[in-house]
Amino acid sequence: MKNITILLILAFVIISTRGYAQETDPPNIVVILADDMGFSDLGCYGSEIHTPNIDELAQQGLRFTQFYNAGRCWPTRSSIMTGYYPQQTNNDGKRGAFPHWAHLLPHHLKQAGYRNYHSGKWHVPNVKKIIEEGGFDRSYHTGAYDNHFAASNHFLNDEPLPPAKESDGYYSTTAITNYALDFLEEHHKKHNKDPFFLYLAYITPHFPVQAPEEDIAKYMGKYDEGWEVLKHQRYARQQELGFSLGENSPFEYMVTAPWSWPDQWLRDSIDGEMRLARPWEQLTKQEKFLQARKMAIHAAMVDRIDQETGRLMDKLEQMGVGDNTLILFLSDNGASAEQIIRGEGHDPDAPLGSGASYLCLGPGFSTACNTPFRRHKHWTHEGGIATPLIASWPYGIKSRGEFRNSMGHVIDLLPTFLELAGVEPVKENNGYSAPELPGQSLVPVFSGDQKIHEELYFSHEGNNALRSGKWKAVISRNIDGRWQLYNMEEDRTELNNLADNFFRFGDDAWKQSMQQRLTSMKERWETLDKLYQQQGKAGFESTARIP
Repeated sequence: MKNITILLILAFVIISTRGYAQETDPPNIVVILADDMGFSDLGCYGSEIHTPNIDELAQQGLRFTQFYNAGRCWPTRSSIMTGYYPQQTNNDGKRGAFPHWAHLLPHHLKQAGYRNYHSGKWHVPNVKKIIEEGGFDRSYHTGAYDNHFAASNHFLNDEPLPPAKESDGYYSTTAITNYALDFLEEHHKKHNKDPFFLYLAYITPHFPVQAPEEDIAKYMGKYDEGWEVLKHQRYARQQELGFSLGENSPFEYMVTAPWSWPDQWLRDSIDGEMRLARPWEQLTKQEKFLQARKMAIHAAMVDRIDQETGRLMDKLEQMGVGDNTLILFLSDNGASAEQIIRGEGHDPDAPLGSGASYLCLGPGFSTACNTPFRRHKHWTHEGGIATPLIASWPYGIKSRGEFRNSMGHVIDLLPTFLELAGVEPVKENNGYSAPELPGQSLVPVFSGDQKIHEELYFSHEGNNALRSGKWKAVISRNIDGRWQLYNMEEDRTELNNLADNFFRFGDDAWKQSMQQRLTSMKERWETLDKLYQQQGKAGFESTARIP
């Protein structure tokens, strides 16, 4: 009897130890990045779009309410891959050379034995070879941004692939997922004892808005009441879900991307198109039809991302790694106000949303997609830089369906992964030393809301901002022309510019304190901007070499 008891105790210890080891092994990591998706475009962030798979990730994990990207495609992607602000790696608007000291995310994770896979968009302008320079083990790269139903500019492991076309059944979101699943299947067969990092970077719902007709059909008629009604409905739904984001911002009808085409050029190419939004009631019947159709296509593209996310989740479960895989879902910037035509142009006889059409969502429904925030992709107001972020990791995140209001940024992803992998960042390259990473690990935030940043810096093509605690200083040089100041605890949607009160009657001491605060924040932004620009340049100077 004594021997049986000892055996039972040993068996319990072995089982318990195995369970603990499994739960403390470095997790697999999956980053799913949408392109030009608005803050409110997911069901779990207030949308009417059908996103049950992504919503499930939110229900079994966390939703962040104050997480930021860099406001544009390539700056955000560069920050994800490097852990630095875009200016530090010369991936801001100037797009300079990659610093000699810099590494990409796979170089760091390989220290912990990770296999690294990429599928989709790349758009880190100064890193051309994803395998050779980026450190990935496998990569499917599509640079075909002007037609989601065709790809003449795509690569497998940095080698060109034959063109793909719609008649082959090609659609970018599905193709990107197919390659990712192939990589995971290969990993399961050949490297299942190693953890993996998967970077799944979609090029949807970025313009041109194109989607399979069966997906578009689900949303026909849903947007006939217009963009103001949709913005109101999404805001109401956000409140029902428990979001506390301040007041719903009003429309800024005169704001669109600075490079959008003039009205006449657009109308000559697409019947009913417009450069600027107007109140819905002022649109003609033709204009209403086109705009509602474009939003239906945009919704279909988000819907398809959700479908493909479901396929990925099924694959992870099939591999037996779902519980110990951290999945992060986010967008590279806010929804886009751009109104342009590129590629092979727009065929007016083609079905809207097909591969022969070329449509942009435009500023009207983009404003609704970014509910409740102001402005769009490219700006550093909240509509441009606030992203939904969902974090799901059953083994490591015990909270279910909770919000996290802690301020974070895409520069935090790399430090998070380093902590989970149990390694330090690689600090030397080519005889050059790397500056300290500006980001912070999100791991403490997985357990509960806590401050990890005192400040965050933003800069993109004349749109600059600094978050400092509850305060935000922001400027859009091509629209406002002067710095604004907001209290983000009381005014997250940036409706009450405290700098305006400098010139009004009232408490002089309070106005003076606000002036001092704004002046201090402007000076701090200038200091950081100078430092980060210098660090990018220092990657080519002998003074940066390791002694």
